[in-house]
Amino acid sequence: RPESRVWKVMLLLGTCLLYCARVTVPICAVALSARFDWDKKQSGIVLSSFFWGYCLTQIIGGHISDQIGGEKVLLLSASAWGFLTVLTPLLTHITSAHLVFMTSSRFLMGLLQGVYFPSLASLLSQKVRENERAFTYSTVGTGSQCGTLVIGGAGSLLLDWYGWESVFYFSGLLTLLWVYCTCKYLLNEKELIIPIDYLMRSLSISKQTKVPWKQLFKKAPIWAVIIAQLSTASTFFTLLSWLPTFFKETFPESKGWVFNVVPWLVAIPTSLFSGFLSDHLINQGYKTITIRKFMQVIGSGVSSVFALCLGQTSSFCKAIVFASASVGLQTFNHSGISVNVQDLAPSCAGLLFGVGNTGGALLGVICVYLAGYLIETTGSRVFVFKLV
Repeated sequence: RPESRVWKVMLLLGTCLLYCARVTVPICAVALSARFDWDKKQSGIVLSSFFWGYCLTQIIGGHISDQIGGEKVLLLSASAWGFLTVLTPLLTHITSAHLVFMTSSRFLMGLLQGVYFPSLASLLSQKVRENERAFTYSTVGTGSQCGTLVIGGAGSLLLDWYGWESVFYFSGLLTLLWVYCTCKYLLNEKELIIPIDYLMRSLSISKQTKVPWKQLFKKAPIWAVIIAQLSTASTFFTLLSWLPTFFKETFPESKGWVFNVVPWLVAIPTSLFSGFLSDHLINQGYKTITIRKFMQVIGSGVSSVFALCLGQTSSFCKAIVFASASVGLQTFNHSGISVNVQDLAPSCAGLLFGVGNTGGALLGVICVYLAGYLIETTGSRVFVFKLV
């Protein structure tokens, strides 16, 4: 149990740093646009390029994790995206094709981070009991809000004081430090070794893996989870990408550390509460599937109502309240579909999670770019929240 608690904390930190790296460009979007003379369409291309890469490695990342262990895949991807984040500002100074470079960099970042959540789902499905999954996943999942909170607060200050490059250095170096500490203190040398021949065999999804594709995709619950995950992922990605720009341009006098921090600060206790409530109700005798559905209705339906309200207000205080409510209630998804896939098929949870997240990332590409296009052509940001 002590080792389990340490792993839970380290995975929370890993998820936190994943989002620190992911949100660097949205946080710096206005500064990057001014520095490289991008319009909203070009900013949309850079922001959406992450999701093109993100959707390509979801399935294979989950499959490999099911075969060799999620912790190995997590650490390998984290070390790679940490180096990429640190190198990005350095490389922008030696190229003149900034739009092409930043688009390619974000695409590669998406490739590297695409394996993370399928690997996490695979790891937790094999290590955590059903009646503890919601709180465990919600705890680890709060890293997404913590990461956005950290980079929103510290990143906004670094951006104002030292420029956009410092935000990338801060995020990348912390990620590399996390990888080093995890490898040194939680894994022994044998666990760090991944036999190359075994890895290559895992890269091809063959008959030998015995993934029951036909049986899985004949089941209505599997399709329900995939469609729900597609919807929630694309909604979250759109808000994550455009919320900083919305506040910066709609309320230019407001402080970045306020609108980049408060919604994600609210999301941390709501995520933990949703996990605690879910596991408590299951332990009280309520059906697992009923609780998963209840959490999903709140995470998808109720949160969308507040997103619509956000696009209609002209008050900064109300906008913060609506954004906080929308982002906070979305964390109930951690106790809904995010753990439901582990309930339905524990042996291939990583693979199934990857399938759903691939669809969500693809729709995220379309939504993020479409949001930028609508803002540029209509001059209105209301369409973004109607889209969400």
